[in-house]
Amino acid sequence: MSLKLHNAITDVPGIRVGHAQNEEALTGCTVLLCEKGAVGGVDQRGGAPGTRETDAMHPIHLVSQVHAITLAGGSAFGLDAASGVVRYLEERGVGFDVRVARVPIVPAAILFDLGIGRADVRPDAAMGYQACLNASTDPPAEGNWGAGCGATVGKILGMGQAMKSGIGTASLEIGSQVIVGALAAVNAFGDIIDPQNGQIIAGARTLHEDPLQIGSAGYFADTLQVMKSLVGRTILGFASREHTVIGVVATNARLTKEQVNKVAQMAQGGLARTVRPAHTMLDGDTIFALATGERDADVNIVGAFGAEVFAQAILRAVRAARSVAGVPAIHSD
Repeated sequence: MSLKLHNAITDVPGIRVGHAQNEEALTGCTVLLCEKGAVGGVDQRGGAPGTRETDAMHPIHLVSQVHAITLAGGSAFGLDAASGVVRYLEERGVGFDVRVARVPIVPAAILFDLGIGRADVRPDAAMGYQACLNASTDPPAEGNWGAGCGATVGKILGMGQAMKSGIGTASLEIGSQVIVGALAAVNAFGDIIDPQNGQIIAGARTLHEDPLQIGSAGYFADTLQVMKSLVGRTILGFASREHTVIGVVATNARLTKEQVNKVAQMAQGGLARTVRPAHTMLDGDTIFALATGERDADVNIVGAFGAEVFAQAILRAVRAARSVAGVPAIHSD
């Protein structure tokens, strides 16, 4: 019997998602809660990550289950949002039992959004706590919400030629009531590509594009082409590490810690299909994976479709974004 899904990571039983943001400062955080615990893994590919507790998720380390994942803006400052998530979970008796206390395991990753809105306001513990209070099993809002509030893409020519992105989600059933879902906050250095036709749908804009014709011929600079040029080589020499795609793939499959890390690794394929270029020294590109352990499934199938839903989540993040602070989006209203 096929399940009724909402094309969201919250279709995975036991997963709740909450956003909190400061719309004036254009920054925010997103929390994925799994209070009953989920086997966790991570794969980090870019050269400029900002993370917390990712080492604990590696297969050779002790702790196998996590209780939440925090995604935040604010660059390294935004990692403080995870402290609020830890407090929320501790108050509810959720965490790894160390006899004298229960320690919530809350890995986190951040993206750089200080170049839009206000650089002196970042996600903090209070915002992380509020995101937990806002968490529900409803499909999470997409676009300019949570960790996607200040997300942008296509920055090789600077913020003046970038486009607005955001946060997106997707899910599918892969058989026998096994669900795979994804959540992605998209703040890439490169362009966003629709893998169905290979066309750029959002990214660096040329210096002379017609602002009324988003996506028209000549509108996009094409980051790869700029990188080959003299100006591209010059820009790359001075480019700041202000970019990353961060996100989560979750499933109700029963997987080991090694297998969950493999799913996170395979999910990077979805990022590479939709972001061009991906995994640069200027990006963080960190994907978490969670398995709640309710259904038997083959790790190869889960990983293959993990890549598919992560790619869809990236596309939805860009398509749901709205223009703000003079940075245009696909939808300019």
